[in-house]
Amino acid sequence: MFGIVNKKEEKYFQKLGARIKQLREERGLDQKAFAFDCEIGRTQLYMIENGKTNPRLLTLIKIAKGLEISLSELVKV
Repeated sequence: MFGIVNKKEEKYFQKLGARIKQLREERGLDQKAFAFDCEIGRTQLYMIENGKTNPRLLTLIKIAKGLEISLSELVKV
């Protein structure tokens, strides 16, 4: 996994990704359109939602804004 060094981090990013996906789907947002609205790549969003990467803070801020929630609410898993 790119950017993830241990099992604890791996589990956190998997939970975070699942949370982002759940929140996006609850709002009826398509992955491609949501990524475009957040100004991030669809592949990048896919990797985040599947816990395959350690997203940058700016990326998480964009996702939180796109979901209309606070960053702290987003990362609380």
